[in-house]
Amino acid sequence: MTAIRSAASLDPPNTCCSPLASEALSEEQAERFASVFAALGDPVRLRLLSLVASADEVCSCNLEGPLARSQPTVSHHTKILAEAGLITGEKRGRWMWWTVVPEQLATIRRLLGGS
Repeated sequence: MTAIRSAASLDPPNTCCSPLASEALSEEQAERFASVFAALGDPVRLRLLSLVASADEVCSCNLEGPLARSQPTVSHHTKILAEAGLITGEKRGRWMWWTVVPEQLATIRRLLGGS
């Protein structure tokens, strides 16, 4: 049976990357971030988020073409991103207009060791 070593003992002295976090995540934080990363684990959703993040706001109708997906599929993916807190929508007429949630992106950046 192998002994469990502390996280500090696993990292070489000159690590090229920042640690995942400066301290261990709580169970609640781990669950919250797992749902965010699960939402980002799909290439369509990752691309969708990048399209919304690259503009002030984007209408769902303008996401169908770049994603090469139908309106129901776009709606499915925006719903998952919204539930993860990455984007927020406002209904105008029959369409939803999406914006990124900058605080959530900043939190992910900090979690991964970015600035």
